[in-house]
Amino acid sequence: MAVTEPAPAPPSTHEGILLRQSLRESAARTYARALPIVPVRAKGLTIEGADGRRYLDCLSGAGTLALGHNHPVVLEAIRKVVDSGAPLHVLDLATPVKDAFTTELYATLPPAFADDARIQFCGPAGTDAVEAALKLVRTATGRRGLLAFTGAYHGMTAGALDASGGATDVRVTRLPFPQDYRCPFGVGGERGAELGARWTENLLDDPKSGVPAPAGMILEPVQGEGGVFPAPDTWLRRMRRITADRAIPLIADEVQTGVGRTGTFWAVEQSGIVPDVMVLSKAIGGSLPLAVIVYRSELDAWQPGAHAGTFRGNQLAMAAGAATLAFVRTQGLAARAATLGARMLGQLRALAAAHPVVGDVRGRGLMLGVELVDPFAEPADPPIPPPAPQLASAVRQECLDRGLIVELGGRHSAVVRLLPPLTLTDEQAAAVLDRFADALAAAERSTRPKR
Repeated sequence: MAVTEPAPAPPSTHEGILLRQSLRESAARTYARALPIVPVRAKGLTIEGADGRRYLDCLSGAGTLALGHNHPVVLEAIRKVVDSGAPLHVLDLATPVKDAFTTELYATLPPAFADDARIQFCGPAGTDAVEAALKLVRTATGRRGLLAFTGAYHGMTAGALDASGGATDVRVTRLPFPQDYRCPFGVGGERGAELGARWTENLLDDPKSGVPAPAGMILEPVQGEGGVFPAPDTWLRRMRRITADRAIPLIADEVQTGVGRTGTFWAVEQSGIVPDVMVLSKAIGGSLPLAVIVYRSELDAWQPGAHAGTFRGNQLAMAAGAATLAFVRTQGLAARAATLGARMLGQLRALAAAHPVVGDVRGRGLMLGVELVDPFAEPADPPIPPPAPQLASAVRQECLDRGLIVELGGRHSAVVRLLPPLTLTDEQAAAVLDRFADALAAAERSTRPKR
């Protein structure tokens, strides 16, 4: 029986769908507010809306779509499972699809980690895996405290929010995350990172610091939602040494940084550290919901059923994920992300030199951020202009008007984030940067104060 392609949604449905969404969905919806589009087709970097417009998608499902939309290897993997008659929902039972996914995942992990690792399939989202990681280290150590970092984002469930920036849980000790542009110590660079490391050591070794005995330290090798801050490699190695010397499990949250995004398959590889726990989601499911934690076997102190979840056996996600992992690995897409990302970073910095509203450009691989500031505000001490969230919002809208989808992040939502798929071509990268440059100039003109 021939399969008939669905008819395109008529443009007149665009406004109606958006209206019904606004009337039916909760006030908590986020992306839909800033991106009033109705996607009906997508391939690679491109999304087509119900209104007939085409967009270059540099949001990529918040980093979920490592290969872009509807990549052929992903679609083929999904079709193969569907056509085979295999069960799609199997709780945590063993299946050939699951075995293939686990084998491919272990093939991508740092060998020193994979040789002695266990895997726990969690609920379908990254925040579920963060919860599992926190539960794991607390069970293994018998301690309740947690070390986390300013600006962090680990998810939206209660435990994950406690570990994220802005939380007030007394069990969570907040440590300074190194950054150059707005260094909390006012110096930046290696000196700023060194001061942050010393602060961490002093807190942990001072019996009167008030720090609860930590069950673990959780960090992102690159803070994404926090504003695209890559952790310095020397600082990451220092955190690894600090935690290892004190028998504190180190949890690396690679939900957004993993699967080649930052220029190596896993971001921790750039510093050479081996964490005790890795939290993985987003791209590992090949665009479908999947989340796991991988951890050293000596931490496996759980009793059967200590951490469960109904939807942790998603066979389609495992098949799509295995295909994605294999494609990124065999096609060298991590190295490609490093090369292309460095080139785009340089071009964005050249653009910043001509626009005083750009305070900083930073990133690693194809995880890029442009922080927008108000250069006309009263100078601070040190003289760093304040963030400009309204300008960032204007840039995002100007980008959308030009057919480019971007995201905002950072403490004040003043960082424009670019997360293109790893399959981005040179020509597409040029088109993205051209549209962004045009949008930046337009937003700058419209928001510049009149003299």
